[in-house]
Amino acid sequence: MAKYGATIAWQRNGETFTDNRYSRVHRWTFDGGIEVRASGSPHVVPLPYSAENAVDPEEAFVASLSSCHMLWFLSLAAKQGFCVDSYTDAAEGVMEKNTEGRLAMTGVTLRPHAVFSGEKQPSLSELEALHHRAHDECFIANSVKTEVRCVPVLG
Repeated sequence: MAKYGATIAWQRNGETFTDNRYSRVHRWTFDGGIEVRASGSPHVVPLPYSAENAVDPEEAFVASLSSCHMLWFLSLAAKQGFCVDSYTDAAEGVMEKNTEGRLAMTGVTLRPHAVFSGEKQPSLSELEALHHRAHDECFIANSVKTEVRCVPVLG
């Protein structure tokens, strides 16, 4: 078993607070001291009470799914002898009402694009199998109800 943690810290900046007009900007601190400026999403909390230049939980959720998929993909590709030179993913999540009528991240679409070098290049079926297995192995995808789709970008 492994345990993971993060420290989330927020402080009132003199606002009244009880009128619900306060800053949602806060700080995420991870192991090793890495700090990330975070906020409620401007789609949910209007400006100036949120910050567009901060990571919001919904963006972090999408990034977490994409990052986990990528790390598994790279590992599996290396084990099969494929040399990946670069990998990008323009991942996108959709928040809407779920079947219970509650707002939720109902779908995340990954659009990974991997560039390979060397003599051994994956066929289309091998590339699809790598992404399928990466999805099956992804700890984060295995932990959520959200539908996660993978649409590899070819070429």
